[in-house]
Amino acid sequence: MSSTINPNTPVNQGVRPVAKASDEKDNKVMGQQNSALVHENKVAQTAEPIYVSQKKQLNAAIIESTLKFSNTMGDRPLSLLLKTALQGINEALKSGGVDSSVEDAYESGLDVSPEATAERIINFSTQFLASYREQHPEMDEEQSLTAFIDIIRGGIEQGFAEAKEILGGLKVLKGDIATNIDKTYQLVQEGLQSFIDSFSKAEEE
Repeated sequence: MSSTINPNTPVNQGVRPVAKASDEKDNKVMGQQNSALVHENKVAQTAEPIYVSQKKQLNAAIIESTLKFSNTMGDRPLSLLLKTALQGINEALKSGGVDSSVEDAYESGLDVSPEATAERIINFSTQFLASYREQHPEMDEEQSLTAFIDIIRGGIEQGFAEAKEILGGLKVLKGDIATNIDKTYQLVQEGLQSFIDSFSKAEEE
């Protein structure tokens, strides 16, 4: 047997389609890999915990408001404290099955002395006891009161800790500011105890 080679046919004529197909295949594979990497990066970016994102937004808002109202910085720390405390209570109540919404008193320019701030925190948090009891009919009154107070205490602790962290980052957690925050915390604890005692007195009567 013998084969005839056409001398006019380029040597690489039969190779080009194969090489082209191979290149297209490689490019397709590379494209898929790049697409997968981009997807993984997007997933990694969106996988940031929600609380981290919210905290960053809060920090940015606080810094912005501090710069904007720098001439009244003396009032801003307790305004911030009220905000973070109410948010902490709100989150804690939601975890206990109670729907609540944070009021905007911290932005309304009202009195933000330790006494007034503590009073707002107490009033906001304790008003949801009835709703909590509705969500947990399996508990008697004493059990539900104890569980409810534990929940809002946790929210208050979270709010105070977050406020202190932000103010510490701004390097203003000192002097009267630190004293007023500690005083507010003490007044809140006393207010919670008075709220608990009011139920004991009602039972005695």
